[in-house]
Amino acid sequence: MRSRAQVHFGVFFQGVNHTTIWSDPASGSQIDFETFRRMITTAERGLFDAFFLGEGLRLREQDGKILDLDIAGRPDAIAQLSALAGITEHIGLVATQNTTYNEPGDLARRLAGLDILSDGRAGWNAVTTDNAWTGENFRRGGFLDHELRYERAGQFIRTARAIWDSWADDTNAPRHVDVSTSQFDISLDATLPRSPQGHPVIFQAGDSPTGRDFAAANADVIFSGHGTHFDDALAFANDIRARLLAAGRPADDIKILPGTQIVLAEKASEVEDKRRWVLDGQYTGQTALSLVGQVWGRDLSDLDPDGPLPADDPVPAPISVTRGAARDGKDPIAIAKDWRALAEAKNLSLREVVIETSARSGFVGTPGQVADELARWVRAGATDGFNISPYIVPGGLDEIVDWLVPELQERGAYRTEYTSTTLRGHLGLREPLTRRQNTETDGSAAG
Repeated sequence: MRSRAQVHFGVFFQGVNHTTIWSDPASGSQIDFETFRRMITTAERGLFDAFFLGEGLRLREQDGKILDLDIAGRPDAIAQLSALAGITEHIGLVATQNTTYNEPGDLARRLAGLDILSDGRAGWNAVTTDNAWTGENFRRGGFLDHELRYERAGQFIRTARAIWDSWADDTNAPRHVDVSTSQFDISLDATLPRSPQGHPVIFQAGDSPTGRDFAAANADVIFSGHGTHFDDALAFANDIRARLLAAGRPADDIKILPGTQIVLAEKASEVEDKRRWVLDGQYTGQTALSLVGQVWGRDLSDLDPDGPLPADDPVPAPISVTRGAARDGKDPIAIAKDWRALAEAKNLSLREVVIETSARSGFVGTPGQVADELARWVRAGATDGFNISPYIVPGGLDEIVDWLVPELQERGAYRTEYTSTTLRGHLGLREPLTRRQNTETDGSAAG
């Protein structure tokens, strides 16, 4: 138990997903700078640790057509965050950047630039991609074998760190960097010095055994999908701590921030109505038909989403990567059987079946109820905080900042002011791995 531990918050502006309510009049532009400005200034007013931007290297498709909910026109994350650095003072700025379709010499320089411009507030959410569908937008195409994606990512991060470390604190010139690996052959002189936090903070989101080992070897912060069920979150956290020890790092050397959604109602009597309103907005008729179509293996746009499930059986054939992954490796015939039984037992329409069977994520309740639960998770060691995906953009953070944060502060479970100027400091992280003077494992963390 960590009786004095405090909750860390990040906000994830991910862009493309059906869990964002798009149809409500309060839903704002996914492109205009004003949306980003409002979200990040609200998060900073709420003393959040970081603001995260997702990345899309290709517009998504469905049945050969651009997905209606995908977005064209969003700037590159580093460019957007550089602009946001100028209108904020404290909050961290985390860019999702791909290790498959970037090169370490170039990306290390751009991330260092963001880190210097923001006085040490930059973070890098390092992600991998192996599919040729995305690769078609790049010169070398889908050249990377699936099993090599983490090998390349590990080499990429080590190379980036070598570049950042090449400019010592007490010199005005860098050491030359030569790197030769199976993925890279690099010879360069860094053009930017270190920022106040040393390196950009490295985030990673792998949940497979390989992904967890990769995080234990490389990351400062790990995301996870374990932001709904306490026991799952605690098991994940304990597994990461064991892997850290096996990698020769202190057990608390990574901050764990599962993704989650928070739905608040001022009164207990209003909670269920608010929960249902959010679900109805997330699972529109179009979304329901798309998700059921992924199971049935065909376009179902001719059906009425408020009518019954398809009368025919699904097609048990592979689905293109552009159509999503609703089956998740499961037998579509078995899924259809279960769904039909549920629809008959509860007299549910197609859309109601989707709502009933879709995985729930996050916390629903009054501000006091949710504050109690978040504090319990953090103080029990199940997580260090949460990376919040608002259910509506840009106003989805207002209730969290205005209602939830004060409740957490009353419990001593949330900061009342920023006490650091860097992202590494906000999170209480140690020095970057390659800059430590020793390999202490006493559990102490830098402030």
